Amino acid sequence: MLTGPLCRAARALVEISREKLARISGIEESVIEAFERKISRPDDAAIERLKTALEELGAVFIPEDARGAGVRIKFTESERRRIATLEGEGGIARHDDVP
Repeated sequence: MLTGPLCRAARALVEISREKLARISGIEESVIEAFERKISRPDDAAIERLKTALEELGAVFIPEDARGAGVRIKFTESERRRIATLEGEGGIARHDDVP
């Protein structure tokens, strides 16, 4: 289950602003801010969209156990830089013809 503090932590780990998360997830920025600050809780569908967007950006949510729940980053800093470089190269993305 995604909580406001986990959302804020995941956003910090993947280095994304609330504004950009709002654009990617389709959830209003004010809703995200209220959720992260524990002012209000959006519906389950909105929380799932936030979680999906954060996971696509590289956050990995750790299920709750006796020690609590958590979040970590999917990629190392080196991997993240290489991915950013490749994504910035441009061109048409398509499937590889190599079997």
